[in-house]
Amino acid sequence: MTTNGRKRDEKLKLVGSKTKGSFEDEVDALFQLPAAEFTSARNALAAQLKQSGRAGEATLVKTLTRPSISAWAVNQLYWNHRAAFEQLIATGQRIRQAQKSRIADMRESLEARRESLSELTDLATALLQEAGHNPSLDTARRITTTLEALSAFASLADGPTPGRLTQDVDPPGFESLASLMAGAGTTKAGAVLTLVKSSPKATAAGKSLPKSSKATDAVPARVLEETRRARITAAKLSLQDAKKSLTKMRASAQQLETTQKRAAAEARQAEAEAKHAERQFREAQERFTKSRTAAEFAAKRAQSNAAEAAEAARAVAEAKRLFDQASKELESLLRE
Repeated sequence: MTTNGRKRDEKLKLVGSKTKGSFEDEVDALFQLPAAEFTSARNALAAQLKQSGRAGEATLVKTLTRPSISAWAVNQLYWNHRAAFEQLIATGQRIRQAQKSRIADMRESLEARRESLSELTDLATALLQEAGHNPSLDTARRITTTLEALSAFASLADGPTPGRLTQDVDPPGFESLASLMAGAGTTKAGAVLTLVKSSPKATAAGKSLPKSSKATDAVPARVLEETRRARITAAKLSLQDAKKSLTKMRASAQQLETTQKRAAAEARQAEAEAKHAERQFREAQERFTKSRTAAEFAAKRAQSNAAEAAEAARAVAEAKRLFDQASKELESLLRE
């Protein structure tokens, strides 16, 4: 049995385990199974939990939906490539820290995350191919987006649970990023930021604020500016990646076009050779038919000649007999 087969059997044994307190492990085991086995294993686990008097847990299990193929791949990265996955999460935390310091630190952190995303996307593609899937470019894009979102959500309390995704995840919005960057600020600064973002009258009201309150406005303004710069830096890196991917895809497309043209030419040549061979086969078949007909005719002629030769031999024998008889009669007459 292969290593993957042994791992799957271990996960199947864990699903439905009756060990007390193993509910979380049973759910985790569901999300580690091959995508095609999720629904049947979930239903079996729910039925077993219900029979065991754990109706509440059974109901929770029945609500679990089968992960999309891209979400399934990201889950497998969490379960099977934890070190690389945790490294991506660490880059997200580094980005949060870098947002409070220098832009250069931000650039380094974003580059580190880009490398982690690239590595994990390649691993996810390999996992899908190993599982018998043929991931498209769109699937790879959705995997990368989900991984990027998980790295950002790692710093938020209400982020998705790694290893148990059922759908693709989008990165947190601008408001969430701003709240992350303002996390080290004072409560008053956060309140002003909320006021500025939630009320269209905030700007007008700000003119009547005391000087001490206006001073706190500089904090959210700085946070927003840093966030804007961070997003610009990230966008530039994404643009660079997109250009590299475009160049790579164009080269692949050209190579595929060349290969297709070569294959088409080989197909035309093979078709011509097949027609030539078919023509030669027909001609050879005609020659064979003629030769067989001639052979049959010659055989009949030979058989006929043999019969005629036999008849001639009998005639010669009879003529010799008659000659011998006539000779004896002549000799007898002469002796008289």
